[in-house]
Amino acid sequence: MSALRGYLRSDGRKGIRNTVAVAYLVECAHHVAREIALPWREDGVHVIGFPGCYPNSYAETMLERLCTHPNVGAVLLVSLGCESFNKYALERAVRASGRPVKTLVIQGTGGTRASIAEGRSWVESQRLSLDDQETVPMAISELVVGTVCGGSDGTSGITGNPAAGRAFDLLIAEGAACIFEETGELIGCEHIMAARALTPELGLELERAVAKAARYYATLGYGSFAAGNAEGGLSTIEEKSMGAYAKSGASPISGLLKPGDIPPRGGLYLLDVVPDGEVRFGFPNINDNAEIAELIACGAHCVLFVTGRGSVVGSAISPVVKICANPETYRRMADDMDVDAGRILEGRASLDDVGREIRDLVLGLASGGATRSETLGHQEFVLTYKSFEPIGPACLPAA
Repeated sequence: MSALRGYLRSDGRKGIRNTVAVAYLVECAHHVAREIALPWREDGVHVIGFPGCYPNSYAETMLERLCTHPNVGAVLLVSLGCESFNKYALERAVRASGRPVKTLVIQGTGGTRASIAEGRSWVESQRLSLDDQETVPMAISELVVGTVCGGSDGTSGITGNPAAGRAFDLLIAEGAACIFEETGELIGCEHIMAARALTPELGLELERAVAKAARYYATLGYGSFAAGNAEGGLSTIEEKSMGAYAKSGASPISGLLKPGDIPPRGGLYLLDVVPDGEVRFGFPNINDNAEIAELIACGAHCVLFVTGRGSVVGSAISPVVKICANPETYRRMADDMDVDAGRILEGRASLDDVGREIRDLVLGLASGGATRSETLGHQEFVLTYKSFEPIGPACLPAA
């Protein structure tokens, strides 16, 4: 395997991609942002953004973390002009990170056509500059890797999720930071996780996070268990939780994060995605891509996505590695999948075999490799309203 290479940023972190992010700051600017990026849809220009007009500190934090992600080399902010998003604070944060940044205000630029023309001109100049940037050596200990599962079925907890867990154990042993989620799909596993925590105080925080998720879902009258899960052979949220928990592997749990928190060092971290306080904004995550965006906002260079029934999504900013748990699904959707974990079910590979394959694929992304979702042009992105309180000192005992 080739040596890992990365793009060095001013904060010392390194990216495995060198993307121009075009970020719309209200849904009214989404079309213009998308049209600006269109000529480079296969050449490292990605659209992200926040659709809401009402201000939200979570959304502002998320976009700041995403626009200063190590995989991002330059940022174009696209504003309508009258939204509540604090565009100039975001511009200052991006500029302070050492990245080129421009804010385009549609109402001041002269409307759709003029804004698209000006935006494309700026993106073209930045893309040319970034293409000339040299990479530097990168260590495995500098990687941050996330994992999520979606479209789960009865095979997910037997093959794909535990194989992702084995890959996590290998990467953590080499110094990487690995992040698993989500607390709403870990109900019933909280005491098992607490026993793996580095400190008793962190164990209590893990238990509290899962209890919060259970209360949140009870208030909504909704759990993280869909009709498609039942059709795929899962019987209860407890069964789904055990399968989802398997993604975490067997390493000690080093900390608890909330969206936008960056792991301070290597190790295993749980991401709490359920908002704090009273239920205000509806479902914690309206689809899998909302969770992927939160993992990326925590610095994930790539995300492992385990699916049994089949999912085709990727993401803006960071590559998504598709791990297919079900061998029949893999045969039907092989063009969208990176790893056939269903081989475990059919006796054609062991958990360790597939875990090593996933680990090697992750390292390959930092030495010139691409995922299937990248080659197919997937750049999905979702960001909604949420509210969080800062994590306490017990959440990061190893910091």
